[in-house]
Amino acid sequence: MTRITIQWQNQFGFWQHYTTSHHEASAFRSAQQRARSTGRRHRLIDDEGRVLDIIEP
Repeated sequence: MTRITIQWQNQFGFWQHYTTSHHEASAFRSAQQRARSTGRRHRLIDDEGRVLDIIEP
């Protein structure tokens, strides 16, 4: 089972850990909703460190 990590980008361009999920679709939905509400970029990372998606607000 793969782990999906949600990270957000701070004002200095560094990626900060937000949460971890095991279901990619629900991780995408929660990152998309949080990107809209906070106005910050979010990305999904798999357990091998590969970028799966970047969500713009």
